[in-house]
Amino acid sequence: MKKILTSGVALAALLVAAPAFAADIAQPYPTKAPVVAPVPVFSWTGFYLGANAGYAWGSSNGYADDLGIDPAGWLGGGQVGFNYQLGNNVVIGVEADIQGSGIEDSAFGVKSEMEYFGTVRARLGYAFDTVLPYVTGGFAYGSNKITNEALGWSESSTQTGWTLGAGVEYAFLPNWTVKAEYLYVDLGDDYYENIGANAGVNLNIARVGLNYKF
Repeated sequence: MKKILTSGVALAALLVAAPAFAADIAQPYPTKAPVVAPVPVFSWTGFYLGANAGYAWGSSNGYADDLGIDPAGWLGGGQVGFNYQLGNNVVIGVEADIQGSGIEDSAFGVKSEMEYFGTVRARLGYAFDTVLPYVTGGFAYGSNKITNEALGWSESSTQTGWTLGAGVEYAFLPNWTVKAEYLYVDLGDDYYENIGANAGVNLNIARVGLNYKF
């Protein structure tokens, strides 16, 4: 009887100690790595609003070109647009901008001055996460003023044409992007009654911009 009791006590002690002992034994199989949440991928989809500044240089058409007038100068303005990013990272969009400028030149007492201009363009790009290279093109318009400083008269004309260009945009914060862009703008020419001839402007534009994406 005494041997039976002793054996029972030993068995009970072994059962109590077994779980702790098993926990101390190294696991013979690898444990699963902790789950890490994936970093969110930036999306270019959405409306945006921004400002830009840059420099333009170009040549005149018609009467102003005959005088050797080649306007150039600084510009600044704003833009608004919308992008949509497709599943294959292609980004399509539309953008409109308007610019005030100091683009001007004069010769032989005649001055050509681009008072303001703007564009309405489609954009097509490919997103490398937060980097978006793109091409763009569409409609352009502007007001060009011809002044005869000797005779003291001036006349403004609103002209329309087309634009093509390319650029790259970078998202440095979830809602903020910066861009660098080149545009060629051809506004053709228009008839000026005071000079009895046509005149116009073509421009090369290099500018940088800052956008806020909603």
